[in-house]
Amino acid sequence: MLLVVTYSRAARRDLRNVCRRHETCVAQELGRAALFEGTEFAAFQALRLREKHDLAVQVEQLDPFEPCDAPARVADAARAYEHRAEPATPYERFAAGRDLPAPESMREEPL
Repeated sequence: MLLVVTYSRAARRDLRNVCRRHETCVAQELGRAALFEGTEFAAFQALRLREKHDLAVQVEQLDPFEPCDAPARVADAARAYEHRAEPATPYERFAAGRDLPAPESMREEPL
């Protein structure tokens, strides 16, 4: 997948036009940004926008996130938290006193 983000009105207009004309290469349109499929044609469209608008268009390649990509402690914490008895309990309080990572430690750890 390619994430195409626009930073000018003209680039946004052209992105919208590409999304309308070539909807088979667009996975999702997000206003100022769009997710393009991982095809050569989608890359061609993204690079056309970049060529025309230079730094007003940012193109990033995204790798799909799979649950197995997260550390087991994070997956276990998410599973436990979503099965909590009290739905209004904030995660920080839920994790306190349990063998679950604190929110602060997860914020500081790169995935």
